[in-house]
Amino acid sequence: MKALRCKQFGPPETLVYEEVDTPAVGVDQVLIDMRAAAVNFPDSLIIEDKYQLKPELPFSPGGELAGTVAAVGENVTHVKPGDDVIAFTGYGAFAAQVVARADQVMPKPTGLDYVTASACVMTYGTSYHALVDRAGLLSGETLLVLGASGGVGLAAIEIGKALGAHVIAAASSEAKLAICREHGADETIDYTQTDLKNSLKELTGGAGVDVVYDPVGGAATEAALRGTAWRGRLLVIGFASGDIPKPPLNLALLKGASIIGVFWGSFVQREPEANERQLQTVFKWIRDGRLRPHIGGVYPLARGGEAIAALANRQVSGKLVITNGAD
Repeated sequence: MKALRCKQFGPPETLVYEEVDTPAVGVDQVLIDMRAAAVNFPDSLIIEDKYQLKPELPFSPGGELAGTVAAVGENVTHVKPGDDVIAFTGYGAFAAQVVARADQVMPKPTGLDYVTASACVMTYGTSYHALVDRAGLLSGETLLVLGASGGVGLAAIEIGKALGAHVIAAASSEAKLAICREHGADETIDYTQTDLKNSLKELTGGAGVDVVYDPVGGAATEAALRGTAWRGRLLVIGFASGDIPKPPLNLALLKGASIIGVFWGSFVQREPEANERQLQTVFKWIRDGRLRPHIGGVYPLARGGEAIAALANRQVSGKLVITNGAD
């Protein structure tokens, strides 16, 4: 079978597309014929040994996929060969066949094609967990989404609107902000053209925002924290800017604010039943049309490195997906 492999740590252009053996299936594992696998920001980190998850070389990146079950281990009962499934693997998904633990695999939601199904677990799972479980976002509150045109950003906009929040989207160009408005953002800020803290003050009449969804880090984090309301909540999602910020903690004290870490991957492992309940809500909202996954591009497996590079360089909006099709 073919696989996109990381054989030495480095940028996406060092990945190798090659023939490898079909992986063996353990008693508690599922072998999946990959049809589509979504690209996420951690994929760009894991291949450079910059992520908290550190697989041994060589390995295939790719943390989520949709496909068809090829074989199951003797202890697996909830899926069978021929079933369409989705899986959250952490890594390994950018291959023609993928082995996943049984607890990482669930039936593909009815009515979703492979590409869409592969692209909704990590982004919508992260954003739902962050906004509902961690922040307790309420109807009528104001939500600021940084990096709003990316996969998790658009998911946060849509979930925020589904929860009844007033959503302010911040991104780095008017083209990206136009996509944010298409997905429900009430107001937008181009933080390359205007001061973020002052813009938040103007848009909220001086009150500040109730929740900040921050997958970006860098200078935007402190500006957003300064723009929060009393009892505001800053959700730490990730650091796409490459800069882990160190905001003055007196800001949290003065505003009675909370800085909340969101590590969805660890949540999935520690609380699998809660995660499955949350994902079922996400899937229902997608079927109902309340959430609309935005696919920014589709790449064949052989060109998966290009997809990772495009995402890492923040050249796309929404999700990129790799398919096991023609080279």
